[in-house]
This record gives sequence, C-alpha cells and structure tokens, in this order.
Amino acid sequence: MPSTVKDYYEMLGVNKDATQDEIKKAFRKLARKYHPDLNPGDKAAEQKFKEINEAYDVLGDPKKREEYDRFGRAPFEAGGPGFEGFRAPGFEEAFEFGFGDIFADLFGTRIRPEAVYRKGPDMVMGIDLSLEEAFGGVTKPITITREVSCKTCGGTGAEAYQACDKCKGSGKIQTSKGFFRMAQTCPSCEGTGRKITKTCKACGGRGKTLLTEVVKVKIPAGCDTGSMVKLRGMGGAGVGGGPPGDLHIEITVKPHPIFTRKGDDLYVEVPVTFGEAALGAKIEVPTIDGIAAMTLPPGTQGGQRFKLSGKGFPSPKTGARGNQYVNIKIAVPRDITNKAKDAIKEIEALYREEPRKGLVRK
Repeated sequence: MPSTVKDYYEMLGVNKDATQDEIKKAFRKLARKYHPDLNPGDKAAEQKFKEINEAYDVLGDPKKREEYDRFGRAPFEAGGPGFEGFRAPGFEEAFEFGFGDIFADLFGTRIRPEAVYRKGPDMVMGIDLSLEEAFGGVTKPITITREVSCKTCGGTGAEAYQACDKCKGSGKIQTSKGFFRMAQTCPSCEGTGRKITKTCKACGGRGKTLLTEVVKVKIPAGCDTGSMVKLRGMGGAGVGGGPPGDLHIEITVKPHPIFTRKGDDLYVEVPVTFGEAALGAKIEVPTIDGIAAMTLPPGTQGGQRFKLSGKGFPSPKTGARGNQYVNIKIAVPRDITNKAKDAIKEIEALYREEPRKGLVRK
C-alpha cells in the first residue's frame, strides 16, 4: 500500500528544489534512524522506513522525479503505469534501485555482486634512453607480446553454450539473511549465467590468444629515470568482453660520459689551462644542445662553479629549462720542458699569497 503521507518531499524533509545529492543525504540520514535492524520490534519505525524508501525510489531517480513533479503520485499508485509495487528492498534490490552506496554507509561495508565484465590486467615494460633522447623526446618502436580476446569466440571461450542450470542464466544466486535477501555471484558459472557446451577451437576455451606486435611509443621531452608512459588498451585481455588493460612503459635514462643530471639541471666538468684560469679567457663548453661560449674571470680557481642559465633539461610539466653548472678543473701538464719549468719557477716567485696558509702549523 502506498504511504498515507501526502508528499514525497515531505517524507524526506527536503524542499522541492533540492538537488539529487541533498535528497540522497536526507534519505541516508532517515534510513539510519528508522532502519528495522536498528529498531527491532518497532513497527512504527519499520513503517516509516518503508515510506522513506518509497519516497526515495521516486525522488532518487531523476526521470521518476520529473514524472512525479508533473503528475504527482498518480503514476505510482497501484494500477498506475509507473507502479511496480513496493516493499523494503533487500540487498540485491537495493542496488537495482540505486541504494547500494547508502546501505554500504549504514552497515559499514559495500556489498556488490562480483562483476564478470571487467578490465584486463595492466602490463609493465622497461625502455632505455640516452640522455639526448630524454632531452628532446623520441618515438621508439617496441615489440610486445600480450593476451588479446579471441576473435573467433569474442572472448567467451565458447563455440556453443547454454543457460546455467543453477542460476537459470541470471549469474546470481539468492540467500536470505535476517531482514534482507542477498544476491551472490553464482559459483557454478562464475557469474556469466552460461555454461559452455562446446569450447572454442581457436583458443581452447580460454577466450584469449597471444599476439606479438610492434608499437610506437612517444616519449615526451624532459623525461627522467622512473618516468612512466601509459599506452591505453595495450595491456592484457579483458574478462567477459571487458576492455583490455593498459601498458605502462617505465623509462631508464642511461648514464652520460660527460653530463650528470640532477632533476632538470645538468653538471659538467671542464678542464682549463693555468693561464686561462689565472688571466681569464673566453672558452667553449659543451651543452646538451650544442657548444656555448663562456667567459672565465681572471683568478678563476680550480673547483669553482659557474652557471649557464636555461641550458639544462626542459621540465615535463612546464617546459621551462633548468640550468647547466660548469665545474672548473685546472689541467696540469705532465710532460714539461726545461724552458717551461724555468717559466713556472719565475711565476712561483711572484706569488704574493700563501695557498696553504692556515692549514700548516709551524
């Protein structure tokens, strides 16, 4: 019997212009208050619970709500075109009516029939790049072998099948628990609702076949070791006609003989002569995208570091480039002529500073 309360909005305690989210929250609050399992033996609470369920069944469905706002309760009364009868929903009906998340909130768990149709597993592959490839980005071909749905049987594994005799083709079996009836995945057919009578010869009943193919992977500029590139739909085959998983490409950038990378910055060690360091000079230094000119000031020390702004790696997020840092190394000649030795001794005699002052105690 329909509720004696005149207005569904009044039943839930909301205004007629309430949003669907507000209606849902109102129902959740009242359901917690009046649920029969939380009010054992209270007939008034049980009746109230049925009334708010009746109201939410209509107002919680945008299409039914629109019909109710236009025609009132007439379409939902017994004999009306929209009436299908009502009773307090069991768990399986709760999900059909859209109450699944609300009942999960009430009882602290989410009960949902296991989906047979599901996405396939993701796959992970590694790829090695040079520093130059990582800097500019690159498109590289890779060969992958993965499971795909069998084209002959469409992933069912069956050439012929019939309805499961245990669940009558529904994929669910029902059990009772107190106030509720529960729907569970049929263990006989694993929720498919079907029993294979003749297996597919192409895949041997697995519903999957192996495929080896070459795909092109586009690596963005600025990537680093540990970066991941996802190829959607290039993973393992789905189950029950579900979509395939994704392929994740894990990047490793190989060490470089000259440059060291830290984040978006690059570091390079550049040897200079004693004269270039002492007197200052214009020198050429390598960068990731060519040769750059740099001026050494007079009196440059070994180990001194200089910055070349914007000569590092591009950020994958912003595109802004990091910096390059040049570490100076004084190159000392190993094969020295007597004339060079005399010149060096003359320079030594001109030193006005004690380079090890404070380090050696006399």
